[in-house]
Amino acid sequence: MKRLLLAGLSLGMLVTSACAEAADKNPVVVIDTSMGTIKAELYADKAPVTVKNFLDYVDDKFYDGLTFHRVIPDFMIQGGGFKPGLKDAKNEDDVKALKKKEKAPIKNEAANMLSNRRGTLAMARTDEADSATCEFFISVENNKNLDKSDDSAGYAVFGKVIEGMDVVDKIKAVKRVNNRAVGMKDIPVEDVIIKSIRRAD
Repeated sequence: MKRLLLAGLSLGMLVTSACAEAADKNPVVVIDTSMGTIKAELYADKAPVTVKNFLDYVDDKFYDGLTFHRVIPDFMIQGGGFKPGLKDAKNEDDVKALKKKEKAPIKNEAANMLSNRRGTLAMARTDEADSATCEFFISVENNKNLDKSDDSAGYAVFGKVIEGMDVVDKIKAVKRVNNRAVGMKDIPVEDVIIKSIRRAD
């Protein structure tokens, strides 16, 4: 009986340990695009506010049908804010119509000191430090100049591509155009669609 009790306790401890380990794992998302699939781990442990914000958008299916609207081949690919058609926008009203309404901005977590290296996901923002909402970018080079420093609030890294960097590299190589009518640059000639972003589990 004592041996069975000890065995039961050991099994219970193993199950508890496994559950705790699973709970501690960072979430993973699958970004399904018109050019292939990208899988990314999100650093909930290092950027909790940013990851929660991103996953709130994911769970709302906010990103479905949006685009990677800004592509700079030696820098990054940026998306998550605009519907297709940006290159053909004629005026600011057209741009506003293509911009999906976002939630309130969040605190900049660039102080987590995660570096904007190739393959990392980070939040796009305006010149204001705490202005990030829904748009994100994936670095295609090491962009240490985007890290927090004495001179810059930095851009908050909140994840990293773990599968599909070949897809990111395909996206970075697309033909681009500048839309002078609305003052926007580096727009893919053919829209790169974010079909969906979902939690991997």
